[in-house]
Amino acid sequence: MRKKTWIAMLLLPALLLAVCAPLAAAEDTLHVIQVKDLPEDFILGMDLSSLLAEERSGVRYFDFDGREKDLLQIMADNGITHIRVRVWNDPYDEQGRGFGGGNCDIGTALEIGKRASQFGLKLIVDFHYSDFWADPGKYKAPRAWEGLDASAKAQALYAYTRESLETLRDADVDVGMVQIGNEINNGLAGETDWNAILPMLAAGARAVREVCPEALVAVHFTEPHNRGLYSYYADLLRDYGLDYDVFGSSYYPFWHGTLENLSEVLTEINRNYGKQVMVLETSWPYTGEDTDFSGNSVNEDSWGTRDYPFTVQGQADAVRDVIDTVAHIPGGIGICYWEGAWITVGGASWEENSAKWEEFGSGWASSFAAVYDPDDAGRWYGGSSWDNQAFFDASGHPLASLRLFSLLRSGSGDQSRRETAPAPEEQPAEDLPNLLENGSFESGELSPWILIDRCRGGELFVEDKAVDSLEGSWHMHFWNPNRDSVDFDLEQTVEDLPEGSYVYSVSIMGGDCGETEIFAYVKVNGELRFTEPMRVTVWNSWDTAVIPQIALSAGETLTVGVSVKCQGAGNGAWGKIDCAALRAED
Repeated sequence: MRKKTWIAMLLLPALLLAVCAPLAAAEDTLHVIQVKDLPEDFILGMDLSSLLAEERSGVRYFDFDGREKDLLQIMADNGITHIRVRVWNDPYDEQGRGFGGGNCDIGTALEIGKRASQFGLKLIVDFHYSDFWADPGKYKAPRAWEGLDASAKAQALYAYTRESLETLRDADVDVGMVQIGNEINNGLAGETDWNAILPMLAAGARAVREVCPEALVAVHFTEPHNRGLYSYYADLLRDYGLDYDVFGSSYYPFWHGTLENLSEVLTEINRNYGKQVMVLETSWPYTGEDTDFSGNSVNEDSWGTRDYPFTVQGQADAVRDVIDTVAHIPGGIGICYWEGAWITVGGASWEENSAKWEEFGSGWASSFAAVYDPDDAGRWYGGSSWDNQAFFDASGHPLASLRLFSLLRSGSGDQSRRETAPAPEEQPAEDLPNLLENGSFESGELSPWILIDRCRGGELFVEDKAVDSLEGSWHMHFWNPNRDSVDFDLEQTVEDLPEGSYVYSVSIMGGDCGETEIFAYVKVNGELRFTEPMRVTVWNSWDTAVIPQIALSAGETLTVGVSVKCQGAGNGAWGKIDCAALRAED
């Protein structure tokens, strides 16, 4: 998961659904449009990586009759066929305190896998090859592999994969699929060069073939909406001769474009490369409310696609449509819902919940993760940002949408009924016009902005990528894989402004930036007059600087801009700049 994303630190008052009647009781009918010709062996997966940490925090799960049951049995009873678990090499500090996110080492996978096998569920093992979260924005090597060159890492990866799978095999866990890496678009185990990554993937695949020959070997990428990207990766894998079965993709409808596009890019993979395809992560919110005082990655205010409402029926419709799409792609073998039971641990305040997140690892990260990831988890640790996308309410009772998986082949309710997302609220127009040209880069060009790049190298350009934009689809993008590699100013000069008072604003987001010196600035006649500090934290967490009361005399020239300097957090730094505006003040 990209994260993508992860942490909103606004500690807003939560709607404590735990004191309310279960939402499932209020849902008398779930309308499920039949998925025609759904194969009997189609994988209906559910990622439950946080399960043990949730249970140790006191969370309990119930069936539709209100009886407490093993979550794995509840899933099997409702049509789920596979359980997915992420595996980190060593998500603990020297005192044995867990990093959070479920503290998902191979021991966690073993316990969940044994329970899954009791109910006839296969396991999807998702190796991250890191000690904590790995995704396109971070892919740090496990601490035990630090200092190893790429060849030695491949050997270590082989040994680790083989030993881990032997642990599962010897316990009679039914392993159905193994992912050799998680969303590996930009790197794996600290390596960014595909000449280093490909031998590591081959080592992992070889270990799977030797220990679990019946299991499918999957590679996992994300950002299917970036056309041409998947073919690029598939070319690399084919040209190297990688032995794998499944080309897997994340697909979150609010981030990753249309289902039509998803179908097209995965169909190309099957037809051109002969690989099975699968959506390894997907989800949709059933509410915009937060229940654990830690904020949500996706809420009512999030920018993105809103083809479905944030309701129980909307959740069912969204997931049903992903399933229908993949089932009708040549070589489409299944989908997996991401963390469908990661709900609040039930405290009445952030402080109560935080104590459990820290002790049991049931939040997305604990403070102890700082020894491995000081610039992200170490600063923004907290709870679940996904509780509003679970299939259970805050008291652990199932939502009616969980019935979806068992109703796909028959359908249920009104086959023509479909909830629609509410139309976006009309945003009030600005009273005064933006005096900057191309303030949101929607022209697709840099001009009339001036770029002053003091480092060079990496990427620094205007980019067309809607999910990374605050407004529209274009923004200014920067990325460099090396430390101390991002150092630039971006500015625009405006002449012939009338005498008066002005306000300037600009927004930025990004990640992996380490120590930074970022600020918005205003120059008058070339002289720096105003600055406002800015920061980058995680993906989609925008920081907006506002500089008001800019007094300008007749004939003076105004220059506005943003200065960005990032040390980088091990793997360089990246970010996006958008929505610059200069307006006269009333």
